[in-house]
Amino acid sequence: MPTVIRSAVTADAPALAALHARARATYYPEGLPDEGLDVVAMWRGAVERRDGHVLCAVRDGRIVGLASFRTPEGEATDTVRLFQFHVDPEHWSAGVGTDLHDACVEEWRADGIRAASLDVHRENRRAQVFYARHGWRREAPGGGTGTHMCMRLSLTAGETAQETAGE
Repeated sequence: MPTVIRSAVTADAPALAALHARARATYYPEGLPDEGLDVVAMWRGAVERRDGHVLCAVRDGRIVGLASFRTPEGEATDTVRLFQFHVDPEHWSAGVGTDLHDACVEEWRADGIRAASLDVHRENRRAQVFYARHGWRREAPGGGTGTHMCMRLSLTAGETAQETAGE
């Protein structure tokens, strides 16, 4: 089943919010910390930002993955921050995450990005393994907040995710 990667549009906000909740519920068993927030409005805002981009992975006409990234204010213009990256749990281990990640890296390289960073929940071992397999490395042994750790991906010329991961 092929995955289509495309830019999200404003009308996708409800589907993005629903996917966001399903994916995050897998590593927040006590309940999502953003309950009570207008997550649809949050996703609408992310899609409409001029300084960011939201990609979505679509299979059979349904959004099954999403990635939201931008260069945060005050950071070098050749860096990007991956703020959200989720795959619908029903589509785990089906290649959706890899397809989406590859599309992000392709866009970042085309835009001259040299490095990407993210925060991953310390309890989300599945995501940590996924990112490590795709070349992401912890920034510092104790780095991050109490619940999250920082990871970084180098996008310098000649270095692929597989080479970084030692594959």
